[in-house]
Amino acid sequence: MTLSATERLAQVRRHAGVGQLLLGAAIPVAVGGVLWRVASPGVAIAIAVTGIALLALLAWRRTRAFDTPWLVRQLDARRKDLDDSTDLLLAPPATLTPLQQLQQARVRERLRTQPAPDLRTPWPWARIAALWLTAAVVIAAAMLWPGRTGQPGALTPSDEPVPTTPGIPHLVAQRLHVAPPAYTGIAAHDEATLDAKAPVGSRLAWTLRFAPQPVAAALVFHDGQRIALSRDGDTWQATHVLARSTLYRVVAAGTEDQPRTKLRRLDAIPDRAPEVKVLAPDRGLSLVTVGQTRWALAFEARDDFGIAPTAMLKLTLAQGSGENIAFKEQVMTLQGSGPAKARRFTSSLDLKALGMAVGDDLIAQLTVQDNRSPSPQRAQSPGLILRWPADLGQESTGLEGLVKKVMPAYFRSQRQIIIDAEALQKQKRSLAADTFVTRADAIGVDQRILRLRYGQFLGEEAEGEPQPPPTNDADDEHTDDDGHDHAGESARADDGHGHGEATSATGASFGREADVLEAYGHTHDHAEAATLLDPETRATLKKALDQMWQSELHLRQGHPDQALPLAYKALEYIKQVQQATRIYLARVGPELPPIDETRRLGGDRKGIAPRALGALERPDDEDAAPARVWAALANDTAPADATDLEALQAWLRTNEARVPDALDLFAAIDEVRGDPACAPCRQRLRALLWSASPQPPAQVPRRGAVDAAGRRYLDALRQEPSR
Repeated sequence: MTLSATERLAQVRRHAGVGQLLLGAAIPVAVGGVLWRVASPGVAIAIAVTGIALLALLAWRRTRAFDTPWLVRQLDARRKDLDDSTDLLLAPPATLTPLQQLQQARVRERLRTQPAPDLRTPWPWARIAALWLTAAVVIAAAMLWPGRTGQPGALTPSDEPVPTTPGIPHLVAQRLHVAPPAYTGIAAHDEATLDAKAPVGSRLAWTLRFAPQPVAAALVFHDGQRIALSRDGDTWQATHVLARSTLYRVVAAGTEDQPRTKLRRLDAIPDRAPEVKVLAPDRGLSLVTVGQTRWALAFEARDDFGIAPTAMLKLTLAQGSGENIAFKEQVMTLQGSGPAKARRFTSSLDLKALGMAVGDDLIAQLTVQDNRSPSPQRAQSPGLILRWPADLGQESTGLEGLVKKVMPAYFRSQRQIIIDAEALQKQKRSLAADTFVTRADAIGVDQRILRLRYGQFLGEEAEGEPQPPPTNDADDEHTDDDGHDHAGESARADDGHGHGEATSATGASFGREADVLEAYGHTHDHAEAATLLDPETRATLKKALDQMWQSELHLRQGHPDQALPLAYKALEYIKQVQQATRIYLARVGPELPPIDETRRLGGDRKGIAPRALGALERPDDEDAAPARVWAALANDTAPADATDLEALQAWLRTNEARVPDALDLFAAIDEVRGDPACAPCRQRLRALLWSASPQPPAQVPRRGAVDAAGRRYLDALRQEPSR
């Protein structure tokens, strides 16, 4: 019974699938019939087969609903004598109870005496007939509909001259249909003449009528390409995809002995690449301002046929310094706004979300593409850089790539001395007098150590043992490990008020400028090629030392209020020194040999080798053909040499890029070949050759003949002076 149920289900599914295919196949067949007429047979067959395949897949999925539960429900509904026990027929006897086995036998016996009904659904013949009849009408209408190229009224009269010899085929009507690529958005149109200007990739369709009808006809291009015309009734048709600018003429069989028809011109308009303009920011390098959290970008992209609605923004985050620089890239998709030919792309970048921190660089570059199909053109914007300098107050622009700052850490601790002195002055009322004086004296010691270190740059003697330079930059904020920039000293233990006893550390000598310059100034090969401080800067640093000495004096006496104005003045001078700390390389000019004054104006040519100027020979010129034809066309009475014109045409094919308008020159050559006696044609070709001919090489002009006055002057120069 299980096998019978399986066969019954397969029969139902097959019947339902064929019915659905028969009902829906009329639609893709009708579409294929229309495409057979308006497009091509290949496209029509492909669309029809694809549509039928999709319908078959859909029908197969729908027939999966006819399963075993569906079969049980249908039999129970149509056979009441089965007592809703059809499912027992599909169950194995070993799994049934004795009562269920008895009922299974009764149901099987009833089905044997009276077979099950046919469960196949009848086909909707009325709908099937209606759809196929509609498809037949559509296909017949498409096949019988007159083609657009075959409409006699759509052709325009030809401007070709009628041959004088009767019975020679000539063009009497014409039409050129231009269908630009879909991405350009230009509607298809008809040209009144056989000349056209169209975008590259346009599909051109010719419809021509001859009288009388020729045996064959073709389009002959100036580069030798031929496209045969096919006859359709009383018209001749041909198609061509415009890839580049060209010249052509319509040639009918039987007109070989007749004058040539004029050349027609097809100009291919190239699709220009898109252009990207940066609207914001207004500079290529931007610096992060205080409190800035976002970076606004705005671009404008233009194209002759439209920009794609989306663009890619490439972000590169550069982190680190020196050789330890890491790059992290990510790409964002931006949605454009505005018309297709001038779209705008904007974005506001979250610097925190991008992971940008102090000392990082963020580079942004937008890539857009146009709508050209199948291979769109791309363009990139200039790279925009957002820089987060380590010290916003000290970052410089303009000449930062021309000079190199040196020793930036040596002039940063005077501000901390001021901070400590101001904090101590505020605590004066809450501190004991001895404690106040002790702390003021400690700050004075810091001032003394700083003064001594700066004094070493001026050649002053150090008080005590020389101290090494600091190994790391000191921050503007006072931390427990900066030690107030005590050169070579370790951090002091905090005593609860920001001060403590300093412990000395050993290090290299710090008193000599040459050692500092060699270690930090990058003097490279010649130590004498650079100076550490110029005289002006040394004078400013001397003023700072004087103010430090006065500030130290008041601090050691326990008067920070009197020391603060002097410390501020010292800080001002130090800032001037900090900005002047540059290394300048000496400029060394060329060392030329001295001039021997004894040989000047003496006329002695001893030791000077004679050098004769060779004659300027004209090199072998591959451009002889244009010059030869240009010279031959000067004589209006002499006919143009066909051999020279052939050579000129061959030269032009290999040098089209050198000629401003090669097609115009091709047409002028063809006119002269067609009518050698045409004087205006010859003059036009000669004028075009003049502009296309290469410039002659520069030559030294020959001196004119000596006249009588000049000869007397030369004779007078040769005479010996009288004693």
